Amino acid sequence: MVEDNQIKAQISPFAIREGEIKTFDGKDGYVSMNQIVHKINIGHITDIHFAILELVNQFEFITSRQLYQMLEIKGIDPKSQDKLNNKLEALVKSKILTRYYFTSDEGKGIYRIYCLEKMGKYLLTSKEIECKWQPSDNTKPVPMIKKRLAGNQTIIAYLRKVKAFDEFIVKPAINAKVAGKVFKATGGCVKLTKNNKSIQFLFEVIRREPEWEKKLVDKMRLYQDFYGNFVAGDSGFSSLPQLIFVCEDEKHMAETFKEIVKGNVEIPQIKLYFTTDLRQNEETLENTLVEFKLVDGKYKMENIEVKLLGM
Repeated sequence: MVEDNQIKAQISPFAIREGEIKTFDGKDGYVSMNQIVHKINIGHITDIHFAILELVNQFEFITSRQLYQMLEIKGIDPKSQDKLNNKLEALVKSKILTRYYFTSDEGKGIYRIYCLEKMGKYLLTSKEIECKWQPSDNTKPVPMIKKRLAGNQTIIAYLRKVKAFDEFIVKPAINAKVAGKVFKATGGCVKLTKNNKSIQFLFEVIRREPEWEKKLVDKMRLYQDFYGNFVAGDSGFSSLPQLIFVCEDEKHMAETFKEIVKGNVEIPQIKLYFTTDLRQNEETLENTLVEFKLVDGKYKMENIEVKLLGM
């Protein structure tokens, strides 16, 4: 597998492209549970297939490369990306998983996205693994899926590259008490622990989807509600979590900050930090966060060094 720091991409694979659509690349037709049970009995579906299934269930949408990295983290050797792809192909053919890719004016996307199928849910529940998947989940639009994929990449980068890493939540639920709404941080949450002291990072993934500026301001109002009325224990946080915006590129960080200031939706209780998809490919994450500081009446983007994010 190509290491993160060997990737030479100039544009994030999870950035929004004009005219992009999600294209089905799964299997049509009918597969019976008896056929699947037979494959399990003769050893064509094994423990590693179930490990893959659990990861897809946990992340909802995930690429084969992200699956490879997560299997390695769990101590499971996928042998090679090709061998993992063969196992994924077998799960797609059995309608345990399904698969999509993105098509835009620029052509077909270079990666496939995997998510659950009905048979996958049956297999997980038979092992008493909680699975909230429903068929309508697979109809989610491109921007929502890309936010999940960018969030996955960020969580995996922290898992692999931050010594203080403790645990993660893929879809943390946050309570905006005054608005009476529960909302999700689109990029997930990680907990970092060093010398028995912990801090949690909330990742909000921002994409240049239609009306993204308005959606950002609306979401920030919910965050203002959460942070402005926070007491220890709210939404499972013992102290105020650090909010980090994961943007498409360097310019997008400035655009995102500008919309926050323009919409008057800053959060006085915390500093706002920013990063990009491609910054997660750095060897160390110590210098991947950005802050906007007011210098001589103008906001200036500054890289900040966070020793806690080192190895």
